[in-house]
Amino acid sequence: MKRELHVNGVKQSLEVDDSTPLLWVLREQLGKTGTKYGCGIAQCGACTVHIDGNPVRSCVYPVSAVQPTQKITTIEGLSPDVSHPVQQAWLELDTPQCGYCQSGMMMAAAALLDKNPSPSDADIDKAMTNICRCGTLPRVRAGIHRAAEIIKSGAKS
Repeated sequence: MKRELHVNGVKQSLEVDDSTPLLWVLREQLGKTGTKYGCGIAQCGACTVHIDGNPVRSCVYPVSAVQPTQKITTIEGLSPDVSHPVQQAWLELDTPQCGYCQSGMMMAAAALLDKNPSPSDADIDKAMTNICRCGTLPRVRAGIHRAAEIIKSGAKS
């Protein structure tokens, strides 16, 4: 079926089966490979993207559920030049270890900070349900706090 998707500010038109998970449309048809496949059952969060600013696990989200007016943002669309506060904080603090889960982590963190620009540790723990096998969750929490500081200061690199 013909579908139109708005991905990272660009309107895309493509032929796709309605039952195809959004993850595979993004990766295989649109080349947005920053969004990762992890578990395939919406548990790990490596596939997290934003739909109208809300974090969504794209591995189980059928493309048919995306409305024509909705805007999809992948890690590639978070900022064109790594200037998003979450990206800045991740780089500054060397947050990831292996890095595989980090695009999903950053997308979840960005959504959290959009809704709560000064999250407590409890807020972060509640919102960040992504899994990191390397155990960098304390560094992710520190990265979110640093991103919040960057947002408050209005700094850009």
